[in-house]
Amino acid sequence: MVDWFVHTLRTYPEIALFLSLSIGYYVGGKSFRGFSLGAVTATLLAGILVGQLGINISPNVKAVFFLIFLFAIGYGVGPQFVRGIARDGLPQALFAVVMCLLCLGSAVLTAKLAGYDAGYGAGLFAGSQTISASMGLATDAINRLGLSPDQTKATLNAMPVAYAVTYIFGTIGSAIILATLGPKLLRIDLAAECRRYELAMGAGKSVADAGTAWHRFEMRAFRVLDGSPVIRKTAAQAEALIPDSRVFIERIRRETQVIDAKADTVIVPGDVIAVAGGRNVLVDVVGHAAEEVDDPELLGVPAGSLPVYVTNHEAEDKTLDQLAQWPAARGIFLRKITRGATATDIPILPDTKIHRGDILTLTGRAADLDVAIRSLGYGDRATDASDVAFIGAAIALGALFGALMFKVGSVPITVSTAGGALISGLVFGWLRSVHPTFGRISSPTLWFMNSVGLNVFIAVVGITAGPTFVAGLQKVGFSLFLWGVLATSLPLILGVYVGRYLFRFDPAIVLGCCAGARTTTAALGMICETAKSQVPGLGYTVTYAVGNTLLTIWGMVIVMLLT
Repeated sequence: MVDWFVHTLRTYPEIALFLSLSIGYYVGGKSFRGFSLGAVTATLLAGILVGQLGINISPNVKAVFFLIFLFAIGYGVGPQFVRGIARDGLPQALFAVVMCLLCLGSAVLTAKLAGYDAGYGAGLFAGSQTISASMGLATDAINRLGLSPDQTKATLNAMPVAYAVTYIFGTIGSAIILATLGPKLLRIDLAAECRRYELAMGAGKSVADAGTAWHRFEMRAFRVLDGSPVIRKTAAQAEALIPDSRVFIERIRRETQVIDAKADTVIVPGDVIAVAGGRNVLVDVVGHAAEEVDDPELLGVPAGSLPVYVTNHEAEDKTLDQLAQWPAARGIFLRKITRGATATDIPILPDTKIHRGDILTLTGRAADLDVAIRSLGYGDRATDASDVAFIGAAIALGALFGALMFKVGSVPITVSTAGGALISGLVFGWLRSVHPTFGRISSPTLWFMNSVGLNVFIAVVGITAGPTFVAGLQKVGFSLFLWGVLATSLPLILGVYVGRYLFRFDPAIVLGCCAGARTTTAALGMICETAKSQVPGLGYTVTYAVGNTLLTIWGMVIVMLLT
């Protein structure tokens, strides 16, 4: 039975690939006391285990899925990458560049001190900085070094050894350094700094009603009594009587007729009005000045909730306080702000600035939603469909560009097909955020391209390196882990000080900036948990976009620096 199983996997290597993915995702999804290997590391180890059987897989499989992955990465971070380079996110973008240079320099210095070749150095960089994608570009660079086939194979097989050994601390250590050690290095109370930042951003001001009334509201019906201050006023004038809260008159029952209230609808005695707003306002303010009635028909306002891509340049850099004054904001409540490829939740505060490419989840009457969508951008109505023709064409164009060879003197220069796919993703991802009428990639499809694309590549790397992995680990020993600790810790500690004292970022967001530049989502989660706030996420999105791009490219650069 064992012989049959081994023979079958060698004959049909695609089975070995899917077996590695299955084991990797299953093991990577388990956690022990809060620690999890994650799908990427678990898939690599599963591939190494299966690879002990001596299975050969075409390198074309690895190349195809890596192109898919890199395009998806670029497509996801494109809007924030371009905005960070071009607009007021420039300081954060520049910080991300400095941070990425620190990461590269730390890995190169460590590799040279340890005496590692390009293979071990590239793997140490990928693992210690938790940037698995860099191994793809490092592979391309190693294949172009002109080494003998045996030397090339040995160099490539060293990469997953160093990656696997250094990745664990790269993940856990980054979170501990930034979330636990970071506030101590800065001598701050992170939770207190975030509360201060929220107050500075307008928490408690009228428009957001302590920052939560945008997304915590209900609707109640009240009868307009004789002598009420709203009599003979339009709906807009009546709403303005409570300037400290977002309150809207949605519907009016006049005798037996139910009408939808508009801004210029005049209120008369005896009307029953359906008022939407924060519960505390409806109970404590409106409820004391009017008679509440039970009117299910009146309160049955057709309403919906829809994610909206912000594309209108007039909304760029506007605060929520400013947007609330737009006529199109009447009757609209904001449930959520999502920013960036990592879908980072942005705090809903009056002075929170909105950027093109943000996704605002809006709730309100269908008619009000239509007005708001036309004013802000494009409604992302739910669909599972993706534009596969666009995906194929964009990857092909990017790969063709990457395949071009330029010569500087006698030195051939190319970004490689992988680099071209990444650049294509950046360009088309940004174009999609500005003109979201083409090139749609649904969230499930983008997840598949990101996660499965990378893990198929990683599985092939593990299976190919499997036979030599144990020997490589015996060669470098425990010292590789310690060198990885140094390569992980040095740029993070320096980055905390650079961000705070050179770039002068606010203490509430500087750790989020560091986490973004190092593309460590686990660290951001731990930072926000320590801060008891989502404020650190404000420093994550632009830095993540720049960091994810540069750290991936560094996979090629580190090979050049170590040869």
